[in-house]
Amino acid sequence: MTTIFGLPVSVILGQLMLGLVNGSFYALLSLGLAVIFGLLGVVNFAHGAMYMLGAYAAYIALSVFGINYWAGLIVAPLVLAILGIIIERLMLTRIYKLDQLYSFLLTFGLALIAEGLMRQQFGSSGQSYPVPAALQGVYNLGFMFLPVYRAWVIVASLTICFVTWFTIERTSLGATLRAATENASLVQAFGVNVPVIVMLTYGAGTALAALAGVLAAPVVQVNALMGSSIVIVVFAVVVIGGMGSILGSIVSGVGLGLIEGFTKVLYPEASNIVVFVIMALVLIWRPQGLFGKS
Repeated sequence: MTTIFGLPVSVILGQLMLGLVNGSFYALLSLGLAVIFGLLGVVNFAHGAMYMLGAYAAYIALSVFGINYWAGLIVAPLVLAILGIIIERLMLTRIYKLDQLYSFLLTFGLALIAEGLMRQQFGSSGQSYPVPAALQGVYNLGFMFLPVYRAWVIVASLTICFVTWFTIERTSLGATLRAATENASLVQAFGVNVPVIVMLTYGAGTALAALAGVLAAPVVQVNALMGSSIVIVVFAVVVIGGMGSILGSIVSGVGLGLIEGFTKVLYPEASNIVVFVIMALVLIWRPQGLFGKS
């Protein structure tokens, strides 16, 4: 049997595949965070709460209204996008000209409120969300049996990441968004409604977090703390990729998921801190992140 570092290759490949699943979640979550920070300059600590609320929205839609998983992929992000727009209009517009610390404190408070409300309503125990019938079963990859749903998560997350990156970096709409954040008065002089663009951008970033929550619902137990347990890692991913860098968030998210999976095989005790060790090294070597601008 072929081994690497004294471990069977099949074991390493299996953990790398599971790491790719986690990396897909990291990429999709950090993408929404990077969109909001890169285009609006808001340090959105409520992003993890929106991820959690997206999972709960899918759960409530199924258990109360009978809305299935596929419709939930549309309904939950839409509901959370509306919530994000309300937050942006009522709260964030008042602090755009202030230091970024204020946006951090405001969104941190919103995250605590959301967690408290969900814990009061549903308790601390997790709620299970069934895997849709079309995505049940496993693939035999030779070195492991990969659940079909986890393969779907990888494909769906990376596709959404690519479409978002392409829209922002390679289309006229993306150029307008970037121009509106860099020189709002000039863009508004050309007849573009900048406040509406900012509002929709925050809503879109929130929708991306909610979409990640819906994708995660059948994989993890839906609970009030699922956002707070992952948002710190996602912030580390964004810092490593470069604050505001869309491509950096995607690449670092997937890469760190793979590194985390490999570490679980090689040295399991370090798997929970390897992301933060890499973040510290990147900040020492390149403070703006791997893909960030100076």
